[in-house]
Amino acid sequence: MASEKKQMKNQIFLTPFFLDELVPELEALIKPIWRVNKPSLPEGDTKARMSAAHEAIAGFVFDTLAAGLRPVSIAGDCCSALGMLAGLQRAKLNPTLVWFDAHGDFNTMETTPSGFLGGMPLAMIVGKGDLALPAAIGLDPLPENQVILTDGRDLDPGERELIVNSGVVHLADPADLLDYPLPGGPFYVHFDVDVVSLEESPAQNYPAEGGPSASLLRAVFRRLARTEWIAAVSVSSWTRTVKAKSSVCPCWRPLSGKTSRDVSSRSAGGLR
Repeated sequence: MASEKKQMKNQIFLTPFFLDELVPELEALIKPIWRVNKPSLPEGDTKARMSAAHEAIAGFVFDTLAAGLRPVSIAGDCCSALGMLAGLQRAKLNPTLVWFDAHGDFNTMETTPSGFLGGMPLAMIVGKGDLALPAAIGLDPLPENQVILTDGRDLDPGERELIVNSGVVHLADPADLLDYPLPGGPFYVHFDVDVVSLEESPAQNYPAEGGPSASLLRAVFRRLARTEWIAAVSVSSWTRTVKAKSSVCPCWRPLSGKTSRDVSSRSAGGLR
């Protein structure tokens, strides 16, 4: 008789910061079984302060995987993904990254119109731009052909050019993921809730017109979950300072379904 498959359960980790600023509204999300990342940040430099939070995330990911659980991060910005990926690398995982976002997060200091660090993490992840944040936590660049950016409907001109000339797979329509030929796992899925249509999710810090419905995204997430190779999930939260109803909260839940795969030492083969 075949042995019973071990199911991978989740451990949720909340980082109630937007970059290096504490966001009390995010703390209101805390559930009793969650862990909370609220370190004392050093004075001064923004990047050093952010790195302290990212280091804690990396440690959480490593410890969670070592305990046979799947790390699920909820934070106020997408730079927290640096800590997630660093922790996966420490656990000897080499994932394919699937990045859901209304924006590309692929700017560098040379392309950004604003200098906003929150618009740069995906570029940093593949080794582009200012690499002080990944270097601070020992994050090695992820090969571009192990990254899928989906949606990315609001791109700055220089950022768009960087993406076009990169090895990143850009699927402008998230529905394409319903039948896209995915590589073998493991997968790390990052979900910025601003990817969802503004009609359904108006509570956004950086709103972008258009976007897929929550129901479409739920179907895409179910497709990813059926692979049983999701090793880690991160969510960049909506802004709780905008009082608006949203159907986003439950739409990502298929990503956190149990998996019977052993992702503990699996490496991705790339998309090309």
